[in-house]
Amino acid sequence: MESVSMFWVLASFVILLFIIGIYALLATRNLLRILIGMEVLTKGATLLLIAAGYLTGRVNVIQPVIITMIVVEVVIIAVAAGVVIAAYRSNGTIDIRALRNLKG
Repeated sequence: MESVSMFWVLASFVILLFIIGIYALLATRNLLRILIGMEVLTKGATLLLIAAGYLTGRVNVIQPVIITMIVVEVVIIAVAAGVVIAAYRSNGTIDIRALRNLKG
């Protein structure tokens, strides 16, 4: 019974992280804030996997999936940060509206 209540605590945090991440993606036009929103969303997905592994008792199966997910997340964020830096060097701003004027 304790594992079920712990799952609901973790599930509420997951829902909170998803809401914060989606708000960060939709409410801003700043590329860095969008990257932070993506990070928060992926951390919510990671926490959801941890909660599911804890509830089912298969934490040892979920751990390699989580480690792989973290590695992929780091690579994606590193590439996206490079794109943000290139956009800043090109336009002098990290606002999405400035990127709409690009041609090519």
